[in-house]
Amino acid sequence: MSAEFDPDWFLTEEQKGLRAELIETCEAVIRPQAIKSDQTGEYPWASIEALAKLNLLGAIVPKKYNGRGENHVGAVMLLETLARYGCPSTSVIYMMHLAGVAGLLFRAGGNAAAQDILSRLDRDVLIGSASYTDPETGGHFWFPKISNVEKTEKGWHVVKKSSFTTSSGYAKWMITQTTSPNFDGDYSNLSVFLLMDEELQGAPDGWNAMGMRGTKSGPVKIDVELPADRMIGPPGDGAASNDEAIDPVAMVAYGGLYNGISLAALDLAKDYTTKRKHAQFSQSVADYPTTHDVFGGSLNDVEACRLMAYSLARQLDAVTENGDWTLHERDPKAMPRTPYAPWCFMLKELACRHANDVSDKMLHLFGGAGYSKHLEIERVARDSKAGWVMGPSNEVSRQLVGRWALLGSEAVDWWNQRVNEGLLNSEISKLDDAGKRALADKLTAELREAAAETAGAA
Repeated sequence: MSAEFDPDWFLTEEQKGLRAELIETCEAVIRPQAIKSDQTGEYPWASIEALAKLNLLGAIVPKKYNGRGENHVGAVMLLETLARYGCPSTSVIYMMHLAGVAGLLFRAGGNAAAQDILSRLDRDVLIGSASYTDPETGGHFWFPKISNVEKTEKGWHVVKKSSFTTSSGYAKWMITQTTSPNFDGDYSNLSVFLLMDEELQGAPDGWNAMGMRGTKSGPVKIDVELPADRMIGPPGDGAASNDEAIDPVAMVAYGGLYNGISLAALDLAKDYTTKRKHAQFSQSVADYPTTHDVFGGSLNDVEACRLMAYSLARQLDAVTENGDWTLHERDPKAMPRTPYAPWCFMLKELACRHANDVSDKMLHLFGGAGYSKHLEIERVARDSKAGWVMGPSNEVSRQLVGRWALLGSEAVDWWNQRVNEGLLNSEISKLDDAGKRALADKLTAELREAAAETAGAA
């Protein structure tokens, strides 16, 4: 589609120039690699190397650490462009890389290990990732049930299992989150760690999926002793890292990425429907009012979501000195992105939902031809499905936003700490006298056991 359908008033001239460079790289390297990765399942190293040549692995890294110093608006533009003109799989890889970078940037001040990685991202093509999901907790990835860490003489002994991690077995580094050394059952007490590729066990050959076949998503196992400076931030800093770094960057990146997939579907449909002629009517598919209705409605949805993504990114820039991560070095207690959490989750859900819906409608405009492997709409439609179920899934995201809006932020209860007394009393009322006695006996026994353990520890 023409540039009149791009909200370029959000971009600086420099960002427009960078977008043009990225489009050229997509046409020359990344889009052909997307087709190859979808066919063979291979990891798109050529595309990652192309991003590094444009100094995009360090896009949001401050210039003091050899980065570009891009702001949130720039990040949205990069993800949107990469998914639209290049490769959705590479876009997911890049999104998870930026989330990991954000986790390092949040506490880079005074941490030599984090600063070293940040300063070499593009030079050494250090593609990274964030390994946060847990096999036991599904889309509620902030519950690392299967994890623990112990203080050792050399640093930290970290044990962790993740169910789905992008670039599993390929990333050069990852950040992960476990319960803290002094964990006492409170899952808001989390800590963040940096690991290098040789310190974790990935699954490079286990990914065989319907779409996003180049992402190499898979389980990761960690059981390693790390130096002291591999804890990023102090013990217990994980919740703050989630709220201020991981979630805002990942959710805004989701918005750019899946808006880009929607735009790719629209671009492909325009190209096909304007060229495909029906000889009996002397009309192209694009001439039919039905096509106008389907295409126009889809375009309206996508453009509204693009405006939301860029508007939210601009507001994040406004409260962070134009995306300057060094503000956290000057003020470690600063949490300027955190108040915008509801908007971040709304954007994620909306962009992923529209990508799923729009790609499906555009596939139908191709008719039977759309199912052919040689037309890219089939691949884009498959790739579009992944965002819906990526953590937090759309169902989880809607639940969070709905509960927050109806009952207040405390009702979200991120770590399952609040008792739903109404539900509890309702369930107890269903018990007969024998059932209530059995429950009372069980609770009494648990209290005695807990008291004995406390006395023994004392």
